[in-house]
Amino acid sequence: MKVFLPHRRAALAGAVALATALIAAPLAAQAEDAGITVYNAQHESLTKAWAEAFTKETGIKVTLRNGGDTELGNQLVQEGDKSPADVFLTENSPAMVLVDNAKLFAPLSTETLAEVPEAFKPSHGRWIGIAARTTVFAYNKTKLTEDKLPKSLLDLADPAWKGHWGAAPAGADFQAIVSALLALKGEEATATWLKGMKANVKPFKKNGIAMKGVNDGEVEGAIIYQYYWFGDQAKTGENSKNVALHYFRNQDPGAFVSISGGGVLASSKHKKEAEAFVKWIAGKGGQEILKTGTSFEYAVGKDAASNPKLVPLADLNAPKLDPAQLNSKKVSDLMTAAGLL
Repeated sequence: MKVFLPHRRAALAGAVALATALIAAPLAAQAEDAGITVYNAQHESLTKAWAEAFTKETGIKVTLRNGGDTELGNQLVQEGDKSPADVFLTENSPAMVLVDNAKLFAPLSTETLAEVPEAFKPSHGRWIGIAARTTVFAYNKTKLTEDKLPKSLLDLADPAWKGHWGAAPAGADFQAIVSALLALKGEEATATWLKGMKANVKPFKKNGIAMKGVNDGEVEGAIIYQYYWFGDQAKTGENSKNVALHYFRNQDPGAFVSISGGGVLASSKHKKEAEAFVKWIAGKGGQEILKTGTSFEYAVGKDAASNPKLVPLADLNAPKLDPAQLNSKKVSDLMTAAGLL
């Protein structure tokens, strides 16, 4: 029988510790090399530009998993603290509210929150605005003159507009607009408006298709976000040559500015790197890409300038809303009850 002396036991323990360290070191390096995983519901080309510029500047790799607002928001809720995601980015804020209500976001630092003015982030500080877009009425210039345009989004529920306007009600964009209507006017008024919409609207699958429908004369106008028109104009203009944009202003629900959000998952194993990415997007680097790129979304960072082709945010006279109030589930219930989903 072998007898281990104390110094031999110590030597053996040291050898085991060394072996463990040698194994752990490459694993740590692999984790660092893996970077962060972003569940991305923003436009793929925009987030790709953000990710590439961030990686070039910081050396932190970014893996993008692309999908829709509702799709990825629900996936995060289902995955819970087992999610591989480090960051969630959206086009519209209701999906951020969905994930936040499930208590899945980590609080952001004061330094990150300071990148964006109060108007473009929720009051609680668990996520932040990274971009914005405004609701518009895109109309066919050959069929409607300015004096015939709706003065309010609410006007479109009037029987006089039956068959004359379109929208993409199944999309997260339109549901965000209804979320704003619900927050501003309440459940009864929203349900009444949705009933009128059901009677009047021509549904389209997507916003770009709705704009093309306006351009081709299928309908006289459509509720969309402004960047669809600017994006088409920057290319061939073939789907928007007959289209102009009407801005409702006057703090009307139709002047709603939808905030795209960014947040760090509480379950992230790379919180430092994840928050660095969110801070970078909301800061000078990410906002400059909004200004000079082709997404035609609004920059929301402090002192950040948007693409000069856009109507300035300050001129839109949008209604004031805390984005944390926007309720995607209630909107879905109301739209389903109205027969729009």
